[in-house]
Amino acid sequence: MILPIFLIFSLLSSTSNAAVQDFCVADLKGPDTPTGYVCKKPAAVTVDDFVFSGLGAGGNTSNIIKAAVTPAFAEQLAGVNGLGISMARLDLAVDGVVPMHTHPGGSEVLIVVSGSICAGFISSSANKVYLKSLKKGDIMVFPQGLLHFQINAGKTPALAFVSFSSERPGLQILDFALFANDLPSEIVEKTTFLDDAQVKKLKGVLGGTG
Repeated sequence: MILPIFLIFSLLSSTSNAAVQDFCVADLKGPDTPTGYVCKKPAAVTVDDFVFSGLGAGGNTSNIIKAAVTPAFAEQLAGVNGLGISMARLDLAVDGVVPMHTHPGGSEVLIVVSGSICAGFISSSANKVYLKSLKKGDIMVFPQGLLHFQINAGKTPALAFVSFSSERPGLQILDFALFANDLPSEIVEKTTFLDDAQVKKLKGVLGGTG
C-alpha cells in the first residue's frame, strides 16, 4: 500500500515541477525536426504569429485537376506549431477534382461552403468505400492515412474548408506518386496491372519519366 502511494506522490511532484508552455510558435528559420519546428523565443512572438489571412481568397484552379488547396499549416501559420491542428481552403472549379490521396499525419474534417462535392474514402481493412454527395453545410470526416478524394459534383464552382488533427498532416496524391516521377514504367505496369501504353500516357500527362 505504501509503495503505490509513494509512486503517486513522486509523479505529482515531477509533473508539478515540469516546465509548462502556453505555445510553441514555429521558428521557421530554425531546424525542421521530425517532431516539428523548434520554438521561437517568447520575446520574438507577436500576435501575427497566430493570424493568417490567406484563406479569404480563392486559389488558382487553372491546372490539370482544376482544383486549388490553400493551406494554413505551420509554415503559413506559425502559431499552430505543436498544437495538433490546422486548416486549408479547397476550391474546385467545374469538373475539378482532388485525386485519390492520403494525409499520413492527420485526420481531416471537410465542410462545404458552396456548391456540391462528391467525396469518399476507402477503408484499409476491407477496401469498403464510404461515398457521399455533399451540399452546403454538410461535413464529412476522413480518417488519418486512408485514401480519399473530392470531386465537384455540380455545374458551379465549389468551395470547402478543411481542418486537420495535425499542424502538418502531409499529403501524397496517388496519381502523382505513380506517374509523376522516374519510377520505371515496367515496375508501374507490374504493380498496377496497367499496360505499357496507359502508363506512358499517364506519365506524359503528369510529367513522369522512365
